[in-house]
Amino acid sequence: MTNSDAPTRLPVTAAVLAGGRSMRMGVDKTMLPVDGEPLVARVAETVAGLCEHVVIVTNRPEALDPASLPAHVRILQDEVAYQGPLGGLVTALGAAEDDWVLAVAADMPWLRPEVVRLLWDSRNGAQVVIPLTEKGSEPLLALYHRDCLPAARTVLESGRRRVVAILPSLKVVEVPVTAIRDVDPGLTSFVNVNTPEDLSEVHHGAAPVPLPDEGHEVRVSVIEVGTRRPRPMPSERAVTIDMNGTEIATVQATPHDLDEMAVGFLVAEGLLTDRDAFLGADVDAKRGLVYVRSEEPVPDDLVYRRRYITAGCGKGVTFASLGHTLGLDAVTSTAVVDSRELYDMMGQMFRQSLAYRDRGGMHSCALGRDGRVLLVREDVGRHNAVDKVLGRAWIDRVPVEGAVLLTTGRISYEMAVKAAKARVPIVVSRTAVTDLAAEVAATVGVTLVGYARGGKIVVYTRPERVSVPEEDNL
Repeated sequence: MTNSDAPTRLPVTAAVLAGGRSMRMGVDKTMLPVDGEPLVARVAETVAGLCEHVVIVTNRPEALDPASLPAHVRILQDEVAYQGPLGGLVTALGAAEDDWVLAVAADMPWLRPEVVRLLWDSRNGAQVVIPLTEKGSEPLLALYHRDCLPAARTVLESGRRRVVAILPSLKVVEVPVTAIRDVDPGLTSFVNVNTPEDLSEVHHGAAPVPLPDEGHEVRVSVIEVGTRRPRPMPSERAVTIDMNGTEIATVQATPHDLDEMAVGFLVAEGLLTDRDAFLGADVDAKRGLVYVRSEEPVPDDLVYRRRYITAGCGKGVTFASLGHTLGLDAVTSTAVVDSRELYDMMGQMFRQSLAYRDRGGMHSCALGRDGRVLLVREDVGRHNAVDKVLGRAWIDRVPVEGAVLLTTGRISYEMAVKAAKARVPIVVSRTAVTDLAAEVAATVGVTLVGYARGGKIVVYTRPERVSVPEEDNL
């Protein structure tokens, strides 16, 4: 029996544009899993329920073999490889089975059917129907009539690759953001997955959604039992750090690189200061113990010292009070790092964060110099990830003067303290810097940079160490 209320498919050829190089992601993003299926398959299935015909335009058809695409989806190879979205649109317009083509990027996991139907209902004699958001026009979720093909070819042959370059010669209807919000309040349809950071926002299939009005019922559906997911889960274990026979602290950590974590913790707490006195570290993984040996003695009063439970994941432990911290010798490095290098190193760190890609739920930390990331470590705890990096650098005698410490975690005061004690002058995070961390960093001479994402950074302390390109000052 046919449901007469079911919406009919639109007489449109949906063109999923999957021919990009994925340079910011570092791997072919179209095949990355989102909620258990490749990103490109997710998008193709969404438009297949909306449009009469679906094509995927790519430069590498063979790469889509494992994607398990719907049977009726056609795969087209770009007429000219690597000409950007405009090249893909030209290929799709030339092969379309309908008068209209819906261009949609292959990295839009939260596309809502209501937005596509809104575009269709807004044609009004146009050749292009394009949505407008606060960020401007969105040419990769737009409708194009086959009449656009000559203009698109002309622009492409001129060497230009931006889809918007064809708009001045065509009749265009722009759908305002107010109308789009009526059907997609959170504008989730326009979310793109371009970087590992973007992928982190959608990796568990959790689309950003608007909060309901007060009094409205919230309905939540269980879509999958977590223990049945094929994706492995992040690991954590209780790990006790022992120095010269004295138990120092027990922390929850990912059971990898535990010798580095223990050494980094002890360096950050000021218990290891002389590299020449260091004798080694042994890990008993089965019992969750790390034995660190050094000719430096453990302070006699350590057992009586107050332990401070720090904010955030894993309840980090430190012996450093705020008063003690503010009395540290200032970091006097004269290093100056280009803002673009800082942002690029953040991307390098994400690309090397393999455990995060496999499992999610992990923090990453890296040490970089001269625009290049030297080492990356991961852990369920942001403090632990920092300790692992600092520990490895200390063990290998990697100089940290002028280096940059990068982290995915929030920079709270004890994170700034770790950098100060290790003598690292610049710390960069993809997220927030607390007010106390900024106060500590300003006093002890550490440059703190936060919100390194979306093409921007925010410098909170010691800005003289971060240079800005001249064009950014115009």
